Amino acid sequence: MVARETVTDQVFASLREEILTGHQQPGATLPPLRRLATRFGVSVAVVREAVGRLEQLRLVEVRQGSGMVVQDWRRAGGLETLALGGLPVSEIAGDLFEARTLLLVESARLAGSRASAAARVDVAMAMGDVARAEGIKTSLVADWEFMAAVVEASGNLVFQLILNSVRELYLPHAEAFAAIVGGRDELIPMYEGVASAIHAGDGDAAAGAMRELALAQGRRIAAR
Repeated sequence: MVARETVTDQVFASLREEILTGHQQPGATLPPLRRLATRFGVSVAVVREAVGRLEQLRLVEVRQGSGMVVQDWRRAGGLETLALGGLPVSEIAGDLFEARTLLLVESARLAGSRASAAARVDVAMAMGDVARAEGIKTSLVADWEFMAAVVEASGNLVFQLILNSVRELYLPHAEAFAAIVGGRDELIPMYEGVASAIHAGDGDAAAGAMRELALAQGRRIAAR
């Protein structure tokens, strides 16, 4: 069941978009709560809740005597800022895949050198799902689950939390990245190379195989 958008969600989304797109510049002060309430035709309580969410994302800072000051989200924000939307996916696709490549390569290196026996089995099973996947949507989900298994096998909690944030940014727009699972005949051996190297306990080989796979997928996105 799809969650129903509330009035607070709408006010929050509108203000967030203004900040992320530069309509509200860093250092600027948002109008007082009552003025914003009048603008949106809602209660002050609704605006206060929306601003509180902006503050949690570090998009604004509420300062005593200075009001609600807009922050530079590129310096103060986290991945959750992007995950909640406000910027077209096309604007961040390049940065997303560059970060994805770095994260996955190092995760594969760690997984190859220290993954538990159970984690190695999980990676192998995820590889099997990739090979059996049919259709774009199923292939995209299988690709994500394989990468998630590799990151989990790395045993690095921070890597896993980063991937969780990326998931919230990536999965709702997965169809925009359909190109990454195109040309399966070329890609499947690359997935197999990653899984085999992790199974063999060869971290450097796993990293090299993952780099080859991630770069091949990145080229597909760039060529769309």
